[in-house]
Amino acid sequence: MIVTNKAPNFTATAVLGNNEIVDDFNLYENFGEKGTVVFFYPLDFTFVCPSEIIAFDHRLNEFTDRGINVIGVSVDSQFSHFAWKNTPVSEGGIGQVRFPLVADLSKQIARDFDVLLNDTVALRGSFLIDTDGTVRHAVINDLPLGRNIDEMLRMVDAMLFTNEYGEVCPAGWHKGEEGMKPSTDGVAEYLEKHAKEL
Repeated sequence: MIVTNKAPNFTATAVLGNNEIVDDFNLYENFGEKGTVVFFYPLDFTFVCPSEIIAFDHRLNEFTDRGINVIGVSVDSQFSHFAWKNTPVSEGGIGQVRFPLVADLSKQIARDFDVLLNDTVALRGSFLIDTDGTVRHAVINDLPLGRNIDEMLRMVDAMLFTNEYGEVCPAGWHKGEEGMKPSTDGVAEYLEKHAKEL
């Protein structure tokens, strides 16, 4: 179980948002001010993957405005990442997405995050990492099931709210809503006011 533990650190080759290829991209050195989302996808030039990557890119400002960096990882090479970025969306590419894509040719990063499937490709794992490296949220989808980027943003908001106010977030909580004090009285008070909405 990775949630509540420190994210496995890695240093690997990556294609940055500006298309620069670097050999020493380190996870912990590329945390956002308030956290990081690391997501794994199976392969470049496939079917569900571009929809997810483009969806992350379309919402990237919403992550960065919250102080959260986004990092993608697959078992492809940096050259495959670079080619996919430089293939138009109309031709099956992802275009100029603005976040790093890490090359995990050895599959060790996917193995360390426990998303490697049959020693071949990574499942669709998404990890929300706090500034101290603690994994606060994780979800892993099977290959055919695309992830929900809006849900990850909701979880980012929940983590930031908890970190700032020390309160907990009830079921279905969204930014701007009331949290719960982490006590018996706090829960009772919240449920008395909101039980019918749950």
